[in-house]
Amino acid sequence: MTAPRRPRLFFALWPGSAERQALAAAASRVTLEDGRRVPPANLHVTLAFIGAVDAAGQAACLRAGARVAGEPFALEVDRAGHFKRARVAWLGLAEEPAALAALVATLRARLAEEEVACDPRPFRCHVTIARDVTRLALPQRVPAVHWPVTEFALVESVTQAAGPRYEVRAGWLLRTGFRG
Repeated sequence: MTAPRRPRLFFALWPGSAERQALAAAASRVTLEDGRRVPPANLHVTLAFIGAVDAAGQAACLRAGARVAGEPFALEVDRAGHFKRARVAWLGLAEEPAALAALVATLRARLAEEEVACDPRPFRCHVTIARDVTRLALPQRVPAVHWPVTEFALVESVTQAAGPRYEVRAGWLLRTGFRG
């Protein structure tokens, strides 16, 4: 008897269709020497990576997400970069909005209250555009993408032979004044 599949989850900023098209266009302007481009459907900003969870962990993630309050904000995605150790090319920001930092801190606090472990590395706002990148000539100009953020999502990474597919499992509007 095989064990039930444990979904791999993460919380993310999930772009709308217009922002996704703009991010994909900006990503296509980045010249890569090697690596694999991330499909446009998978472009996002990871807020907290959880990993594989059982049914109780999924329920805890949903409870944590539902208890997050935050202000809507806008991202100005305007630069490309490279994480050498992770071998990832990315699009990012010159300046992270304070409301984004507050969202990440609140989300991680709610996850901790639910005893859900997430990747403890410091948050750096970026959209991964390619993997297995060994070098990236910088700087590279990319057209700025204005991304109004009014919600965040719980997303599942579904492994397939062609690469992962990301499926939104739940979403919450950013709002202030939540009591819970």
